[in-house]
Amino acid sequence: MRRQGGLFPVLLLAMVGPLMALPAAAAEKKVAVFDFELIDTSLEGEINGVNPAQTERLTLLAPKLRADIDGEPDLVVIDVAPVAAEATKQTLSKCERCVLALGKQLGADIVVIGTVQKVSNLILNINAYGHEVATGKLVAQGSADIRGNNDEMWGRGIEALWKNTLKKQFQAIETAQ
Repeated sequence: MRRQGGLFPVLLLAMVGPLMALPAAAAEKKVAVFDFELIDTSLEGEINGVNPAQTERLTLLAPKLRADIDGEPDLVVIDVAPVAAEATKQTLSKCERCVLALGKQLGADIVVIGTVQKVSNLILNINAYGHEVATGKLVAQGSADIRGNNDEMWGRGIEALWKNTLKKQFQAIETAQ
């Protein structure tokens, strides 16, 4: 009587066995990045009102930060559009509870809000804050000072904020998983 099985089960185990020993891949963290808000404490803003060029620049910051975060292997950016109308009704930078609630609605693990503080037409600060939705814990924060209120400086500012500060903090979140 011939015995079945032979070499095939041994080869299969040799190929699949090492894969079974690998740790499970870390789950991706879902990150919701809300639009940046302007905090204009300059005299110019008080006298002249809303500057359309600044308003346009402000809309470019969150998409840039989303793209940077999405480039990280264990982070995935989720769309904030489902809660965008509700988000614009509030000043998110002044209401952490509101941001966390919006993040829960989206199913996010981390929410990121940002501000541009305009001190004068020459001195501006781009700030970002990342909170863990489940605990409210601040897991990432940074600030980049820029000198000049123009497209180039705002672009350099958000790039520097990511490269010099936030990227390292988000990578630490990935490693802690």
